[in-house]
Amino acid sequence: MEFFCYHRDRPGSLPLREELGEEHWSYMDRYAAQLIARGPTFADDGETPSGSVHIVDLPDPAAARAFAHDEPNQQAGVYRDVLLRRWRDMLGRTMWDFPGGRTGGDRHLVLGLGPDRPDGLPTPPGDQDELIAYGPLLSDDGTAWLGTAVLLRAPDPETARAVLAPDRYADIEVHDWEFGGRR
Repeated sequence: MEFFCYHRDRPGSLPLREELGEEHWSYMDRYAAQLIARGPTFADDGETPSGSVHIVDLPDPAAARAFAHDEPNQQAGVYRDVLLRRWRDMLGRTMWDFPGGRTGGDRHLVLGLGPDRPDGLPTPPGDQDELIAYGPLLSDDGTAWLGTAVLLRAPDPETARAVLAPDRYADIEVHDWEFGGRR
């Protein structure tokens, strides 16, 4: 089962985040084979971390909750909250398989949040060349569509936002994002 996990930083937690850097990396190293995508999001200044995205394949919702809540930054209070949802990989690849590579161009996380929709899951747009990861956010049992999460390369936040149809969502968030993992 695939899960989307987005930890949002608590304001002023950067010193603690930096102090726990190696603990975070070591924790994530244990899940390297299960990770579909990962990386930090950034505040409007483009430099200050604002959160951490992990898309991971785990056995069940209990394992996903343990993954999200046992993470060292979560345990220490770096994060103010965590969005954890079942997810489905609509592209059939990891971020490491993205043809555009790790660098070059601006990268974004786009979250479309909305109520359960009976009219089916949104499909990726026809042009998928700039999509790094794309999939629905689902309820724990996988039956209710709750939104969509997208990682993509786009020249600016407005272009990134346009990947999702606004009439399908109660809210669309766009965050600067970059490939994560040890270099």
